[in-house]
Amino acid sequence: MTPPQPSASGDSNTNTDEETSPWRSSTVQIVLAATLLAPLGVPLISPTLPAFRDAFGITDAQASLLISTYFLTGIVLSPFIGMLADRVGRRAVLIWGLIAFSVSGGAIALAPSYEAILLLRTIGGTAAAGIFITTVTLIGDSFEGTQRNSVLGMNNAVLSAGAALFPIVGGALATVAWNVPYLAYLLGLPLALYAVRHLEEPAHERDSKGLAYLRRAASVLSGPDALVCYGAACMTELLLFGTVLTILPFLLAGDFGLSALAIGLLLSVAELSSVVVSAKNGWFARYTSNYGLIAAGFACYSVGLFGAWLAPSPVFIGVTMLVLGAGLGLSMPAVDAAISDLVSAGLRGGALSLRNSTTFLGRAAGPVLFAALAEVTGYYPLFVGSAVVALVIALSIASMSVYRTRRRPVAEA
Repeated sequence: MTPPQPSASGDSNTNTDEETSPWRSSTVQIVLAATLLAPLGVPLISPTLPAFRDAFGITDAQASLLISTYFLTGIVLSPFIGMLADRVGRRAVLIWGLIAFSVSGGAIALAPSYEAILLLRTIGGTAAAGIFITTVTLIGDSFEGTQRNSVLGMNNAVLSAGAALFPIVGGALATVAWNVPYLAYLLGLPLALYAVRHLEEPAHERDSKGLAYLRRAASVLSGPDALVCYGAACMTELLLFGTVLTILPFLLAGDFGLSALAIGLLLSVAELSSVVVSAKNGWFARYTSNYGLIAAGFACYSVGLFGAWLAPSPVFIGVTMLVLGAGLGLSMPAVDAAISDLVSAGLRGGALSLRNSTTFLGRAAGPVLFAALAEVTGYYPLFVGSAVVALVIALSIASMSVYRTRRRPVAEA
């Protein structure tokens, strides 16, 4: 595959019509398979939080650390992992990430204490950061324009499919014991072995080393485009992991008496919706900018969260999750495509690693923040407050996108 020549603008959608689909490429297949395993990190165990809490006799806030600790080291180490991927290559980082992810996750099934589990989650989260960074970077290296949106959209669709399936699997396995779901992590080991033989390192220039690399990356990523992209990534995960993946399971168990399996089924609705919309992201990108797609995504978040606030039954909540999931399918591939457009291939690993840091920051802060707020406000006010925040973000990004569209012909003239 030939590396793209990135455009100067994160708003670019100037690629020609999509070429032959790359789905038979072993590299793309490995990337998609690695992405499919990523939801083992949280969606698999989110329905098991009540069972985990009861098994160790801990509070809701302490149980939420099972999610937050998973992302802590990724927040700090992701930029260094991105630099490593730019310097030594995407292949090595992905393979070792898969091995560490699988071993640390599977070991939780035998962990002797709550503290040991949190330590293993920290290791697994660091490995997951390497997987997240290298998969999207490999795609960014190989495609551009609307084709990049299409492949990133399929990557997000696979991620959402796993996130839709694994809550059901996790809820079902948790009926045996709270720790049985963690055995699923071992699936990453055969994929790592397959990648050793079949994953190709894409050709890309090596950018400046050390401080020069950091200065160049900072100069490229200090503008308003980067602020919008990274801010959107962080706020998406803060709202999603705070409301849907942390507060909603406790609400469904406490107010509606749903089992872990039933909670897993309901959470999967948003991901199923995201699968469908993500797979068509390249098509949507033909008609609007990446920033327009991000704004539309946040508008969907707002509608979904307002709906959850008003919902009189679990069935109604399921309908609102369809809308929220559509927002994920619109916005997240567009965020990665916009970031990929901002930089050269030699900086792409670093740029996307910063996106991973902001993503992990939102994921780590969301569960703890919302669980703590829920003890003061209750569950329902958090949904309406989050909906208002999402609406403000949607309107702000939409206004920026319209301004850029109107201003561009004048600038070009």
